[in-house]
Amino acid sequence: MYASFKSFTSWPPSRENARRFTLLLCIGSTLGCLLAYWSAVTVPLSLLALNMATLACVWIQYRLSRKSIKFQPQELADRLLEVQENERHRLSRELHDDIGQLLTAAKLQSEWLQRRMPQELQDQCSVLSETLDETLNKVRDVSAILNPRQLTSLGLEASLRAHLLKTLANTSVNWSLDCQQRMTGIPEEMTVAAFRITQEAITNILRHAQAKNLLVRLQRLPEGLTLVISDDGQGFVPADHPAREGQRGMAGMSERVEQLGGTLKVVSEAGKGTHIEARFPWAPRALERASKNKVLH
Repeated sequence: MYASFKSFTSWPPSRENARRFTLLLCIGSTLGCLLAYWSAVTVPLSLLALNMATLACVWIQYRLSRKSIKFQPQELADRLLEVQENERHRLSRELHDDIGQLLTAAKLQSEWLQRRMPQELQDQCSVLSETLDETLNKVRDVSAILNPRQLTSLGLEASLRAHLLKTLANTSVNWSLDCQQRMTGIPEEMTVAAFRITQEAITNILRHAQAKNLLVRLQRLPEGLTLVISDDGQGFVPADHPAREGQRGMAGMSERVEQLGGTLKVVSEAGKGTHIEARFPWAPRALERASKNKVLH
């Protein structure tokens, strides 16, 4: 109780405390007017009506604000995830349409110049053309990473397989994708989260782990979807608070899982590889539908 009183009297006051204080003032004013009215002291009836109307309005505002605060964290998390994906899609379109078109125009222009350059400058023109080709391919790759269009058309399993094939094609990493169940009917936000987490894990493996073997496993369970990513790389020391300690990739994975009400478990040790396990629970409606189907069968 002392802690509650201390938080109420802290300065500057919070919005919640300000609303409570305003409500207490209105209650005190209304009670004072009522006592004066019942004690036969002359109090204008209009003033009493005004105080009671003010109290009613403040009480309604207080109840509505408490309700909105109650649901605000989950709504903010959902909105944050939506904004992140929309921004990725926007950047993907700009890379593919605007920058991609400019690079294509530059490549055509370089080819036009190469046909008119003297022989001693042909080598430099060839290098320029190859550089533009490589840059254009990189832009397309980044655009595909930001907006994996195949998720909608191919589904999670096929999209992950295509990403693994493309990303690890010219590396020494031996990989396998284990998926024993059908991945149809999975909510879009869960599909995107699993794909993004796998993307980030593969990026970390290529940059830091120096792994030789990689296993990605998808498992559809009655309680939800499980994603497991294991490698035999150098390993690292997982931080308790990844965002504070500079492990931004791990922080992003954790945020995506938590926004969907799931859990992320990371086990890693120097020289013994890394094991990442993400669990995504089904939404209440999906669980209800699954239980009904189970009863019918």
